[in-house]
Amino acid sequence: MRRRRYMQVLGLGGASSVVGCTSRTEESGPDTDTVTIATATTAYDSGLLDVLNRQFAERFGTAVEVVVRGTGASLRIARDGDCDVVLVHARPLEDEFLTDGYGINRRRVMVNDFLIVGPSTDPAGAAGRDPVSVFRAIAETEATFVSRGDRSGTHVRERHIWEEAGINPSGEWYLETGQGMGDTLIAAERTNAYTLTDRGTFLAVSIDGDLARHVDSGIDDPPPLLRNEYAVIPVNPARHDVAYPLAMSYVGYLTGPGQSRIETFRVAGERAFRPLARSSDPAFGQYVPSDWRG
Repeated sequence: MRRRRYMQVLGLGGASSVVGCTSRTEESGPDTDTVTIATATTAYDSGLLDVLNRQFAERFGTAVEVVVRGTGASLRIARDGDCDVVLVHARPLEDEFLTDGYGINRRRVMVNDFLIVGPSTDPAGAAGRDPVSVFRAIAETEATFVSRGDRSGTHVRERHIWEEAGINPSGEWYLETGQGMGDTLIAAERTNAYTLTDRGTFLAVSIDGDLARHVDSGIDDPPPLLRNEYAVIPVNPARHDVAYPLAMSYVGYLTGPGQSRIETFRVAGERAFRPLARSSDPAFGQYVPSDWRG
């Protein structure tokens, strides 16, 4: 039922990925009663962001506008000054954003994991193998693989796994949707294909579909290649006229009271994310680019 509702919302052509976005110009300046968030589709498609934003709005009396894109596109929106804060999950792209001075005060929020899913018949023999060997097997058998192909956090991780496997995927067996995770999962199901997905969107969209989880290492301690960390980063107010105090309020909520909501959030009875911000010894590296040597 959950998957059918999702498909009804999307329709055949896919839904608009802008939800309540208000464009901002130099003349108009920021809306001091609204915080605008550009977010990865995976955080939104799981349903978690609706829960978090509703509680934030109630606590702070602030409207929340959400722009839903992949991580790469969300960071481009932030570079243009068209949002106040981003919630993303691709550390290499986040590092570029921080190094170039467009974002400040990065904070870890939560983590889940990537899954490799595909047809239950498993033509590539993927079940139970490590992600690198699975990708090699998919390429060797030319089993259909559907990629997001959109420079999202998921796409960045997928390309990294192909690199680890020593493969540059191409040919009729390798397809790109250029769309979000929900649309890509539906495309994979319709074409009997494999794909890389985050846990949250898979549970929200395909748990009652025909795709099987062939690589599922668990959310508690996934290996580095499958670990999927989300961070919140305010846009630098020295670069753009943004609602920085509201952005920092949002950061404080996600890394404070919001952690309990993340902990209790469930999709189809399963935990979709694990909170990360609670720590007696926060790692300094989370605030700055990972290769910083100051």
